[in-house]
Amino acid sequence: MAANPIIWPTRLFITGTDTGVGKTMVSAILMMGLNGSYWKPIQSGLEEITDTEWVQGKTGIPKERVFPETYRLQRPLSPHASAKHEGVRIDLEAFHLPDVDPSHHLIVEGAGGIMVPLNEQHLMLDLMKKLQLPILLVARGSLGTINHTLLSLEQLRRHNLDILGVVMNGEKNPDNRQAIEYYGNTQVLAELEPLPELTIRSLKEAFLKYF
Repeated sequence: MAANPIIWPTRLFITGTDTGVGKTMVSAILMMGLNGSYWKPIQSGLEEITDTEWVQGKTGIPKERVFPETYRLQRPLSPHASAKHEGVRIDLEAFHLPDVDPSHHLIVEGAGGIMVPLNEQHLMLDLMKKLQLPILLVARGSLGTINHTLLSLEQLRRHNLDILGVVMNGEKNPDNRQAIEYYGNTQVLAELEPLPELTIRSLKEAFLKYF
């Protein structure tokens, strides 16, 4: 649990130090804990279950609180590459925040990491700058996470984005947490350990336990 109570903004952008670090899991936990709505602006890969479908299935939230992706791309590649295969160009001006009651929470989940290309000109970072939401950075707990996390934090700060904090996902590693907080001048809000099962109840319990 975080050392200080977390003041959750009503709008939050979840990004990661890499792909596969647990952004969607964190999104689902926050959806349950904050009773929020969910939007993933870009989905790359449609052959298996999408992140939006996974979040809705695991949380059981009503369809009206799950907003459609602005871009749904068939291949599980970087957005710019997947779009190119389909003859599509991702346009930054196409993204608009869903219309959600200002008092309700909206969880926005990015694709991949901060520097993932969207087109020949823009990166995921540019989408974050356009939306101007507080950023929650998801990182692994394992070896290598210090470098990836500090580089990500530095890039976010360089572009004057508001960083809410870091969530570490995986087995606890006190040394890594301490290093990220000290050198990254940030707070690790939670260290999520693997959940034995993924149910509505376990996601709610995870929010209460870790946040």
